[in-house]
Amino acid sequence: MDYTNMSPKEVRALIREEKITGPTAGMCAGYAQANLVVLPRSQAYDFLLFTQRNPKSCPILEVSDTGSRFLHTIADGADIAKDIPRYRIYRNGVLDGEYTDVSGFWQDDFVSFLIGCSFSFEAALLEANVPVRHIEEGCNVPMYKTNIPCVPAGDFHGNMVVSMRPIPYDQIPKAVLITGEMPRVHGAPVHIGTPEAIGIQDVTKPDFGDMVTIRDGEVPVFWPCGVTPQNVVMESKPSLAITHAPGHMLITDVKNVELKY
Repeated sequence: MDYTNMSPKEVRALIREEKITGPTAGMCAGYAQANLVVLPRSQAYDFLLFTQRNPKSCPILEVSDTGSRFLHTIADGADIAKDIPRYRIYRNGVLDGEYTDVSGFWQDDFVSFLIGCSFSFEAALLEANVPVRHIEEGCNVPMYKTNIPCVPAGDFHGNMVVSMRPIPYDQIPKAVLITGEMPRVHGAPVHIGTPEAIGIQDVTKPDFGDMVTIRDGEVPVFWPCGVTPQNVVMESKPSLAITHAPGHMLITDVKNVELKY
């Protein structure tokens, strides 16, 4: 089924019913998607400080009330524990499982952080005839761990994760300008070409997501990615954390264009 022109509420309802369990790239055209990190309140301040110190990889869209599974601003009526197609649970920094519903794990002291997603600038790229290969190929965006350190805060530290899109050489300036207008969803690229310079030894083997075709005349372009907190969770080893599975996002009621201002 094509979910491109469905409303966010309609798609979230299908996700809640577990009729959609795959990546959300290309769904609900024009609407922003969000990454998720859920932590106990005792660690929430340090993580909030971490996001403030690393706004390119962790641009905050909303923070929940303590214990609440519902948001006030970006997704009316959304249930954080059920309305994302796939979640990950980490215990002491180790992946403990993937789930389509985490309501059974919910705690009264949980705080949810919703973080901007680079899927939001893809509509603007497509409108400008800049290709977005993972949408063309119907798969998840490729994502990589890097050697770019984040600014630590309290208990949280680790390196940036980036997402990659192959861009025709002559369209790179346009892609940089378009995405640079949207800092609340990661903004301009952090690196262009030469993957090994940022610690990516083999661009054909992403750490998260799926590999896509890089055609002749195209250059791999790397943007800060909202999976960075998962890498930080694995490095920092909090006792418990819930995240989205890479590429499986919360679809919000916020238009992408609103995040430019």
